[in-house]
Amino acid sequence: MELNDTIAQLMKKDYIQVIHQEAKLLNIRVFIIGGWVRDLLLHRPSTDLDFVVEGSGILLAEKVAHRLHAKLAIFKSFGTAMIKITEDNTEIELEFVGARKESYRSNSRNPIVENGTIEDDQNRRDFTINAMAIELCQSNQAGIIDPFGGLLDLNKRLIRTPLDPNITFSDDPLRIMRAIRFATQLNFNIEAETFNAIQQNKDRIHIISMERIAIELNKIIMSDKPSIGFILLDKSGLLPLIFPELLDLKGKHTIDGKSHKDNFYHTLEVLDNISLQTQNLYLRWAAILHDIGKASTKKFFPEIGWTFHGHEVVGAKMVASIFKRMKLPMNEKMRYVQKLVMMHLRPIALVENHVTDSAVRRLLFEAGEDVDDLMTLCHADITSKNEAKVKRYHRNFEIVKVKLIEIEEKDKLRNWQPIITGEIIMNTFELSPSYQVGVLKNQIREAILDGLVENEYAAAFQFMIEKAAIMGLKPISND
Repeated sequence: MELNDTIAQLMKKDYIQVIHQEAKLLNIRVFIIGGWVRDLLLHRPSTDLDFVVEGSGILLAEKVAHRLHAKLAIFKSFGTAMIKITEDNTEIELEFVGARKESYRSNSRNPIVENGTIEDDQNRRDFTINAMAIELCQSNQAGIIDPFGGLLDLNKRLIRTPLDPNITFSDDPLRIMRAIRFATQLNFNIEAETFNAIQQNKDRIHIISMERIAIELNKIIMSDKPSIGFILLDKSGLLPLIFPELLDLKGKHTIDGKSHKDNFYHTLEVLDNISLQTQNLYLRWAAILHDIGKASTKKFFPEIGWTFHGHEVVGAKMVASIFKRMKLPMNEKMRYVQKLVMMHLRPIALVENHVTDSAVRRLLFEAGEDVDDLMTLCHADITSKNEAKVKRYHRNFEIVKVKLIEIEEKDKLRNWQPIITGEIIMNTFELSPSYQVGVLKNQIREAILDGLVENEYAAAFQFMIEKAAIMGLKPISND
């Protein structure tokens, strides 16, 4: 479909007609601007429409919401209003704002805002591909208002600022992260002058809150190929400012002809691998952090070469400090990442050794509901250049997965808790909480995991009686 035909179809939509009619009654001009226009031209789905009004965006939104019988949210401090509507079972967000002219102070990214024209509003946009606009009008010949060559940059697959990039990034350093995010999401290149300005202004990122940086970083992580963004963060000099622990993994060292792989690039490869399999942000974070402890555990021994013993333990401990600094959630999501980092070597150990039922039981017991995600991480962690080795590991992991399914069906160990509780032990032997209770609980759990006792009440209870007798304990009744 031709561009003008696409725009003409847009103008026929009921909610667009309402917006246009109400703007006409108010005698104001209204434009769709920014990401929705860009995505329209790239044939990417988008459900968020930004309307810029030469006048009061809030007033227009109030009129439109009344006509559409839709809920209206007003954010007076930002001068914006939002309406949510449903079209073809899809929720669409319509955001309205008055055209603005902005100026900045050196110590803040918060601009001084004045009323402006559509030209002023386009001047303040971050990139040429986000500065294009469509005016709502009756004519089917309406086209793209494109003062900075955004259409040409779309065709060239280029990220470029409309005005002097040094001023653009100095005024609002968050745009540095946005440039890298858009380059990653769209698989575009950053224009040379624009990238040079990113490098020159990178230290300005310190005036941006970590929460805002983390939002952009998460969008990079959720891209189809997130390694693009991390390589740009590295080349720009931003990585040591926002994620130094990841940069610490960079480098390949050789002593006496013995080398280790570059764990930075290995991590990015694992992240790309897992991104083909999951849209779970925190499983992707587990991929990023699975080897994060290797920098501090790296040692060289002449007889065996390089080792990273205990890096999974060190890495799991580092997760909390990284999440805290980056203002990521310090809750079950963090604990989920910690768990996967701590356990990411366990399935590999099963592959390299004999896959015993007891080892699989322990893996099921400790991983619980996260065992499938753990296996996904382990598959992604196979990055050897040796194709035969890669195939062998994937094949062996499939054997482990089959074993996991078999034992789970038989023993029901996922999220399992020992069937004999501490309360049962105390009631049976008339004990108070004590060391003896803990010993019995541990013996019962280990016996079930080792397959010495069936995971059912009668067998476990009898085992408890036998072990308690050895400890000199007798039940107070036969119940």
